Amino acid sequence: MANIQQVNGDYYGSKETLTEALPYVKNDYNYSAAVNNLFGIAYKELSLYNDAIFYYSQAIKGVTDSISTVSPLNNIGVVYIKQKKYDNAIQILESILNKKILDDKPSSIKSKARVIDNLGFAYFKKGLDLKGLNLLNEGLKLRMQLKDEYGCIGSYLHLAEFYSQTDSKKSNDYAKKAYEIATQFHSVDERLKALSILIANDSGTKYAQKYIVINDSIITVRNNFKNKFAKIKYDSKKEKDENQKLRLKNAENQLSIQRGQYQQYLFITISLFLGVLIFYLRKYYRNKNRTEKLQTAYDTETRIAKDIHDELANDVFNTITFTQTQSLEIESTRETLVQKLDHIYARVRGISKENNSIDIKTNYALNLKEMLSTYNSENRNVIINSIEKVNWDLIEEIKKVTIYRVLQELMVNMKKHSEALVVVVKFDSDGKTIFIDYTDNGKGTQKDKIVKNGLLNMENRILSSKGTITFDTEPDKGFRVKITMPK
Repeated sequence: MANIQQVNGDYYGSKETLTEALPYVKNDYNYSAAVNNLFGIAYKELSLYNDAIFYYSQAIKGVTDSISTVSPLNNIGVVYIKQKKYDNAIQILESILNKKILDDKPSSIKSKARVIDNLGFAYFKKGLDLKGLNLLNEGLKLRMQLKDEYGCIGSYLHLAEFYSQTDSKKSNDYAKKAYEIATQFHSVDERLKALSILIANDSGTKYAQKYIVINDSIITVRNNFKNKFAKIKYDSKKEKDENQKLRLKNAENQLSIQRGQYQQYLFITISLFLGVLIFYLRKYYRNKNRTEKLQTAYDTETRIAKDIHDELANDVFNTITFTQTQSLEIESTRETLVQKLDHIYARVRGISKENNSIDIKTNYALNLKEMLSTYNSENRNVIINSIEKVNWDLIEEIKKVTIYRVLQELMVNMKKHSEALVVVVKFDSDGKTIFIDYTDNGKGTQKDKIVKNGLLNMENRILSSKGTITFDTEPDKGFRVKITMPK
């Protein structure tokens, strides 16, 4: 079940399921290795890299077959690359190749190609371009010889990133190849990665539009999967409980029959019959009331939680586990617990706000203003100017949604990163174009780090609506954004 959840992008749910599996693993190294490896994958995809390395290392413990260590070691190397610890990654990946453990069996060549490709990418990231390129080409050549089309996606993406700064045409060619093969294999994450490279290479707005469509679709699909998977688990548990009740009921019936056979007097028989009748009538109505209450609670929960992500349950579970495994008598532990609880509370409110439906009819301007105003606090003043200058009734509905979501993402980004005391959002219109100026006096950032701060999705939304967005920021000099949107 944890593996199925990871295939569908539900990494928080996968961690919860893996935690349920732990009591059954015990000292069986084969199962513990599998569980720890899946834990490592989940933490890697959630960008919790230190935790990922820990679980990958746990997966290696107790494994006697050296070939079984290749995958976790390779995964550790990949995590080191993501952490920019290129020397550590090179050391681990070269150790795999130097041991020659992948040269013994033809079936191991696919793994060897993967290790070579990752090693080349690590060298490239370190700045050793020539050595990195040779290894990347060697890995691609091996994969093509093996007709490993799915593996070629990774090689093409690495080569596309390699050439992105020096030869945009080659970079685009490799990104397009990766996109085509990923499309054949229905591999959404690789398709999005290829599109992001094409977008970064200024290859046209059509790729940004594809990115938004695919990204929005996969979010919907994965959220639907989480809900369906949770319902399947709920229904399975409910069926198991009902079967247990039926077994108990049958046992009680058999006992009643046996007792009835040994009764010699009518009075005893009638008394027993009345007692059994009263017992089952009471149980019947009790179970009926309990079932109705459970169904009502379930329906209510479904309505309230339709916009809340399933991973919140996992955060709560982790917090409970924290309280069970840590001493709350230590002040720092209590502070950590308070921070965790505050984080959960803030996420519940934030997710609820971010996923509320948008009224794009007559109350749009009022709702937009209310959304921006919610970011006011004792230490922060949000100023909204001239929102009434825009005739919102003439704006296309999709563009209203885009403006609402982009401003919402700007405010969320400001709250998380900028530490701003004053935020000004100014609206203007010349009848054909909407102009929006966002300014805050926060700590700002380096211009080359803007995309890394999560604003790429915001830019893609604006571009897909034929608008423009420009960012102007420097460290300690605030953050400024200018948005233009045709009606």
